[in-house]
Amino acid sequence: MADFLDSRDAASRFLKDAYLKMLDVFPTAYDYLYRWTQEPLPGSNLGSLTALVMKRKLLQMVEKHRPDVIVFTHPFPGCAAAALRRRRRLSLPTASVLTDFAVHRLWVHQEIDLYFVACQEMKKELVALNIPGDRIHVTGIPVAADFAGPPARCRPDREPSVLIMGGGLGLGAIEQAITDLAAVGRRLHITALAGANEALRRRLSAAAANSPHSIEVLGFTDRIRDLMAEAALLITKPGALTCSEALATGAPLILLNPLPGQEEENAAYLVSRGAAVRAADAGDLGRVVARLLSRPDMLARMRTRSLALGRPEAAATIAAAIGGYLPHRQITPAS
Repeated sequence: MADFLDSRDAASRFLKDAYLKMLDVFPTAYDYLYRWTQEPLPGSNLGSLTALVMKRKLLQMVEKHRPDVIVFTHPFPGCAAAALRRRRRLSLPTASVLTDFAVHRLWVHQEIDLYFVACQEMKKELVALNIPGDRIHVTGIPVAADFAGPPARCRPDREPSVLIMGGGLGLGAIEQAITDLAAVGRRLHITALAGANEALRRRLSAAAANSPHSIEVLGFTDRIRDLMAEAALLITKPGALTCSEALATGAPLILLNPLPGQEEENAAYLVSRGAAVRAADAGDLGRVVARLLSRPDMLARMRTRSLALGRPEAAATIAAAIGGYLPHRQITPAS
């Protein structure tokens, strides 16, 4: 996606900056935009705008790399590809990998050859939007290959292990979460991931000295799978990739501070399937953690349901499906 939103291109830069600023300053406006673009309007203004901004960049990348197939993990470049195919300026096979647990209409184009979705409910949504069922594969959301190993077991610590994640930028009220967990009446081993947010890492390390719990603060780490597998509970925003990794390890989820739009829908799906619970806000977090840790039967059910939803082999399944599709197509370069 970064290649499409080239910071040297004024239109791309405007689209990217507007998206990030809306999430940060006007989340209600973003939620309205998300819902509005879900409506079955004749054409999508946002889809048309993204196609206009990105189609030239897409053609440049096709010319440079000469691919056999284009795979999208974000709807914006998919809008551009669909517009180019309608105008017969792109003839390469295309595949969309939907990276949330619900369908947004910006993903939906008759010109896309293959769809890969997280769950059966999403296939039904796409079929209802007139995408032929034989184009849609229920594979799960791709995660790193090391998540495809055998399910690990929660570490039998005397102190329950709680993992707190906020994504690569260390977002999601991690500081407030740690403050609220101080009220839990039993000692915890907390691992907090600050990602690339060095200022947050320093603040969390300072806070750890005054906590009644054992707190380990990490920046970027390659131990995500092990940390998830060892955790009695994982506290996170409901980003689909993090949640898919958690499902692959069977980690019970507490979902906190979802962004409006797709993260709200991700949270609703995971809670409905019994793999997650929601904390109303950081102030509610301590009560939720205490309640779950007092109910090992409930935690065991959540772990079982999480593993049942997990698709650690999703990336390999998608690659195999695309490879099987290509021999049936006459591949020609874009004009």
